[in-house]
Amino acid sequence: MTHLGTVTIYTDRLCLRRFTAADSGAMYKNWASDERVIRFLTWPAHASSQVTAQVVAGWLPSYDRADFYQWAICLRDGGEPIGSISAVDQQPVVCGVEIGYCLGHRWWGQGLMTEALAAIIDFFFTRVGFLRIAAGHDLQNPASGRVMVKCGMQREGTLRQAGRNNTGIVDMAVYSILAAEHQKHSGQSGADTAE
Repeated sequence: MTHLGTVTIYTDRLCLRRFTAADSGAMYKNWASDERVIRFLTWPAHASSQVTAQVVAGWLPSYDRADFYQWAICLRDGGEPIGSISAVDQQPVVCGVEIGYCLGHRWWGQGLMTEALAAIIDFFFTRVGFLRIAAGHDLQNPASGRVMVKCGMQREGTLRQAGRNNTGIVDMAVYSILAAEHQKHSGQSGADTAE
């Protein structure tokens, strides 16, 4: 694998880039304080913009590491973040990575998360060299699974009472895609990287 860090990636409608300190206000407003968005996540809604600022400040030094992947999802014609997508776990022994994501409620149902996930999958396979990409979701959140399927991921099964999020202990659906399978879907993302 060749770790490249959080490089800027453009898709048809999105710019995926590093967070900056100036993004904390938009992150708080657009999703981090929204109970609808964090319902199936593992961290609580931020009680204030100061909490969000502390979270973003904690990420910034990590951008110096080549194996740190944390993108702000922005509209190409906008500028402020509307969500995030990241590598939440890596398994170097098997060249695997798990992806997590969230998107502000206002932008749900427009195919934007599918576009972002497809771009990250393509980047991780073609540029970094991961061999397996995985993601999972609470069974009560099937919309997240539909995003994974649209990006060519296959459901591997259900892990019973294997996760904990803001709703409690939950059953998790697990999905994956392998590098060899990605060839069938590689033309969908329309992503370009800018370093």
